[in-house]
Amino acid sequence: MPTDKYISPLSQRYASVQMQYLFSADKKFSTWRRLWVALAQIEKDLGLPISEDQIAEMQEHVDTINYDDAREREREVRHDVMAHVYAYGLQCPSAKGIIHLGATSCYVGDNADMIIMKEALVLIGDKLLCTIRNLSEFAEKYKDLATLAYTHFQPAQPTTVGKRATLWIRDLMDDFEDVERTAGSLLLLGSKGTTGTQASFLELFDGDFDKVDAMDPALAEKFGLPGCTPVSGQTYSRKADYRVLSVLGQIAVSASKFAGDIRLLQHMKEIEEPFGRKQIGSSAMAYKRNPMRSERIAALSRYVICNTVNPAITAASQWLERTLDDSANRRLSIAEGFLAVDGILELMMNVTDGMVVYPKVVEAHLKQELPFMATETILMDAVKEGGDRQVLHEKIRQASMEAGRRVKEEAADNDLMDRLIADEAFGLDEEKAARALSPERYIGCAAHQTEGYLERQVRPLLEQYKDRLKYSGKVDV
Repeated sequence: MPTDKYISPLSQRYASVQMQYLFSADKKFSTWRRLWVALAQIEKDLGLPISEDQIAEMQEHVDTINYDDAREREREVRHDVMAHVYAYGLQCPSAKGIIHLGATSCYVGDNADMIIMKEALVLIGDKLLCTIRNLSEFAEKYKDLATLAYTHFQPAQPTTVGKRATLWIRDLMDDFEDVERTAGSLLLLGSKGTTGTQASFLELFDGDFDKVDAMDPALAEKFGLPGCTPVSGQTYSRKADYRVLSVLGQIAVSASKFAGDIRLLQHMKEIEEPFGRKQIGSSAMAYKRNPMRSERIAALSRYVICNTVNPAITAASQWLERTLDDSANRRLSIAEGFLAVDGILELMMNVTDGMVVYPKVVEAHLKQELPFMATETILMDAVKEGGDRQVLHEKIRQASMEAGRRVKEEAADNDLMDRLIADEAFGLDEEKAARALSPERYIGCAAHQTEGYLERQVRPLLEQYKDRLKYSGKVDV
């Protein structure tokens, strides 16, 4: 690896080999060549004088790209597509004259981008599924483990560890649905010509509209997309990029929420992300176990969320049939958006596959707050036994204030239940108090909801796509 030039951290530290390949030069330019071969085949099938030998020669060199020739030519002509047309022609002398016939640069540029983005969305979908699988197993395992829930990060009614995990799953399920819908509906640009009028192709086919109309469906079929955009300028609408990167932004939102929750829970020592046997948490504080992976998820997510602004501005600022102020931005924003989300999902797969729960800490935190939450039940039971609600309510209020004061000012244990047992007005003994403090009385339908959601929504999805559950998160640094 060169050490005297900048290398993006997305390729050096975060993104997977699979995603890096999809946005590599080999993938891009081999896809350009596949598009040129497809164009020649379609034009031949529609009657242009192109031979099978010419097409075979082009096919032979789809993956053997002569980069040096292309780079040298681009320095002369300042045009990447024409440089690669030239380089391809050097390898295919008999086909040189028909490569890129009738096309404009966006024929290869835009169509290749759509093909690559679709493949990248499929990979993202695969990794979302694997993350959902990990979290579903976690939710099933801890569906009954009562834990203190929070609103405003203040203690609220209990839930279960598994139920909390279903909230993360629900967001990712929505993201997967968006990814699948978007990947399945992307359209190629097709063969539209310089301003989208297909004038060059109409000229090639001597004014035969039927032959021109046949080109785009044939191209879409060859590359497995549902069709080509029905109308365009020179490029497909840049709103399509905004649509795709917005889906990536949604994943980043879900990931950041998950990572934030893990960071809070690790602070409370209830749940920890995986920690390597030789991992160092701090250069100064050797005892530290920082939630590094979750913090990295949050950092990359912030980048992806901000990156959704790029395609929005690009789409909004295009002039008439096209301008070129999109090109340099798209080279960065599309590729790096996908690489960053891929890195996020690699981290999420890793974290969700190895989260550690500390049930005794979870129980201790719940017990500290449960007496306050049990007071309504105790009040109702005492009223049923003939007590005066208003009098009992005031007794509970005073006892709660004093118990809360001791917890906050003296760091003492919560002795509220001892105070209520000592007050004969409540008719409490140790046995009744223990029943009142049973966490199961306060988690409502949490476990039931968790099992129902997993059974009706999550497991059927995982079963439907079981062949795609093939990834496990890898964290290199």
